[in-house]
Amino acid sequence: MNLKKSLVLILAVLIVDQVSKIYIKTHFQLGESVTVFNWFKILFIENEGAAWGTKLSDILPISDSVGKLILTVFRLFAIVGIGYWLYDIISKKSSRTLILALSLIFAGALGNILDSVFYGVIFNDSYNQVATLFSNEPYGSLFYGKVVDMLYFPMVDTTWPDWVPYFGGNNFRFFEPVFNIADTAISTGVGILIVFNKKAFEKKEESQNL
Repeated sequence: MNLKKSLVLILAVLIVDQVSKIYIKTHFQLGESVTVFNWFKILFIENEGAAWGTKLSDILPISDSVGKLILTVFRLFAIVGIGYWLYDIISKKSSRTLILALSLIFAGALGNILDSVFYGVIFNDSYNQVATLFSNEPYGSLFYGKVVDMLYFPMVDTTWPDWVPYFGGNNFRFFEPVFNIADTAISTGVGILIVFNKKAFEKKEESQNL
């Protein structure tokens, strides 16, 4: 997989990711949902933190704003590192599997970084209203944007039977996380590295054995 094909893949993921996010942001109020199938919904939420909505302020004794800034800056450094790694393995003509996986991870990470860096200054908020692109009253500032999530797959949404100890009568939902196209690209790339690990790093392993 050469540099041109990698860039085309990255660009395609970014376009689909950003178009879907901008559409949701400019057509849905926060918390609004549309049922596509019983097991799939479009649900608009915003994520201020890392994976699964975790905030640094939930872990460290810092404010939400400081935690958000640290997370965004960390993401910027991470994307530079991933980008360098991707360029390096393409230059060294590493395995197609590794380049494909890293291209997906890079595209997904960049897609979410665009939200974190720019969305706070180009959108107004979505509380009880549909947001406006390039609003005169943005909801945040540079580096303080919120990541837009919308893909929701509650494949099982039921209630535990009363006779089940501890959980009886409580709601049970699978799969509960809400995510976006960028998250999907990252998860797919990581999944490829895990499942096809030997194939992805075959050239590196071969050189070590010489």
